Amino acid sequence: MSILEPLAARYAYWLGLPAEETALPEASPEEVRAMPVILRMEKATPPGRTALLEAAASAALAVCLDERAQPGGEWHDEVRDWASSHIRKVARRARGTHWQVAQEFPGVTVTVAGAEVRALVPGRVVDVPKEIARLQIQGSDLPPDEPPPDPGELPLLLLNPEVPMTVGKAAAQVGHGTMILASLLDAPELAAWGERGYACAVRTPSVARWKQLHPGDDPEGAWRSRQVVAVRDAGFTEVEPGTVTVLAQYR
Repeated sequence: MSILEPLAARYAYWLGLPAEETALPEASPEEVRAMPVILRMEKATPPGRTALLEAAASAALAVCLDERAQPGGEWHDEVRDWASSHIRKVARRARGTHWQVAQEFPGVTVTVAGAEVRALVPGRVVDVPKEIARLQIQGSDLPPDEPPPDPGELPLLLLNPEVPMTVGKAAAQVGHGTMILASLLDAPELAAWGERGYACAVRTPSVARWKQLHPGDDPEGAWRSRQVVAVRDAGFTEVEPGTVTVLAQYR
């Protein structure tokens, strides 16, 4: 069984239900699991917002599909247990020596156009190492930037143009998007994407384009006709429960 299969099984169910009915049973506080996503944000040379989000989207998926997360691998149990519940991600910023220390913990670092993100192996929040827990979650953002031309051949992640999100929130949401998308692909498609390092394009569309691609009440039809999936947020931070934050399209 694919480690992302629980996401494929839940996808249409989540999107088709009212927001108050989409929550999984809440874990006890000591059992809440999350993936730490470390964003490198140096004061003197801050990254571009688009590149940072693209790196975050690729890094989160790369951890899940790394050979160490497969059956028999050293990461398997942690990734499996997390992917079978809420796929929470906690984005934290790091710079200087704190960024270097983050490289010592199990995970995958992805660089896009100079922007660096390290996604760590998920685990219980109560067990997050102190070196990671000290990294700030809130209080920083990056201004919108002008992304390069859309490469066209890469999977596309579209941020909701009507829902403002901090860079940390957006980083978590695009990571959800790549995971859901990957869970629905067949083996050859997934292998082809893996050969490109799970690279993707992140953009903010016009409201008209967003509405055109949105699955609405037909997630199965949207996937079959245009290979689009939606990320529907649980509403733990920043947005209301049930908000569709990202549309992901396989191209």
